[in-house]
Amino acid sequence: MKCYQLWKLGFSDMKGVTVPRTRASPRRRIWISVVVIFIIITVLWAYLYPPQDYSYPVRDWFPSEPTRELTDAETAARVVFRQILSTPPFISRNPKIAFMFLTPSQLPFEKLWELFFKGHEGRYTIYVHASREKPEHVSPIFVGRDIHSEKVGWGMITMVDAERRLLAKALEDIDNQHFVLLSDSCVPLHNFDYVYDFLMGSRHSFLDCFNDPGPHGVYRYSKNMLPEVRESEFRKGSQWFSMKRQHAMVVIADSLYYTKFRLYCRPGMEEGRNCYADEHYLPTLFHMMDPAGIANWSVTYVDWSEGKWHPRSFRAKDVTYERLKNMTSIDVSNHITSDEKKEILQRPCLWNGLKRPCYLFARKFYPEALDNLMNLFSNYTIF
Repeated sequence: MKCYQLWKLGFSDMKGVTVPRTRASPRRRIWISVVVIFIIITVLWAYLYPPQDYSYPVRDWFPSEPTRELTDAETAARVVFRQILSTPPFISRNPKIAFMFLTPSQLPFEKLWELFFKGHEGRYTIYVHASREKPEHVSPIFVGRDIHSEKVGWGMITMVDAERRLLAKALEDIDNQHFVLLSDSCVPLHNFDYVYDFLMGSRHSFLDCFNDPGPHGVYRYSKNMLPEVRESEFRKGSQWFSMKRQHAMVVIADSLYYTKFRLYCRPGMEEGRNCYADEHYLPTLFHMMDPAGIANWSVTYVDWSEGKWHPRSFRAKDVTYERLKNMTSIDVSNHITSDEKKEILQRPCLWNGLKRPCYLFARKFYPEALDNLMNLFSNYTIF
């Protein structure tokens, strides 16, 4: 009866009907308040204390501007770099890794690399820069992969020229999203899937970079690099890099800083200084232009334990399962300064903020080690 009478009321009468309000229980209001406070605290904490490898979208691409007035060339270079780094990367339907081999002539480990690449066609490309003579390839996957090459002198800017030549050729393929520089003495330490996921999934380029205050580091700096390159920004690192497409484009686009190193970083400089551009140009460039975008360690293992001018080389008898597995388990990058302190600089190898083993490749191996590496490959590259 009450329902029937309610329906009989007119529209004007309905305005006077009091509709009861549903009130949240005190307990529910408390929980809502707690959730809101928790969200606010979380957002503030993330802003004030970001993860170690996190970089703000624009602010951290460049260090603070110098207090001095920039030259016209510096301003132009920074505009170009900023545009490259701020442009979202091209989303490829078939992303590939470019494997760039820098060699005097032959590639003694072609058969090992063929085993590494087997079954992964379409996920990689190969480029070979042979500086002395055109190699005779023993593996079909290397045939036709030679690029135009020029002579390379050890420690000379021509080494950097060869790297830039390889990058330029590899950048022509829009599907190449990561670029790995390898020598004729390099071998893989993991299977292809592991390497692919490691590199493609990383937010950083793997470029070795550290500050060496000794004679093999800052002492090589020339004041002729001023004002664009200051001594405090001069860095050192291994030439064997692995970089993302945007960083590869920065290297190709650079003219200003490349010219500084071409003119003022070479063997036999003033005061008996010997500067090697392949050890200093890229570490210094990216330390200045995108320090948050590089991992500061190389994914290529090199053994400098003998303390000589060249790293240790491994012969056939040195190639054992235990040695190779030990290389794949190292998760700390080490550098030793060349000054009197001989300070050991240790850096954990962080992959997107997580500590992981550092190395995907290793050098230097003698050609005679091929058979042992082939026999052990399926065992030491399980992961």
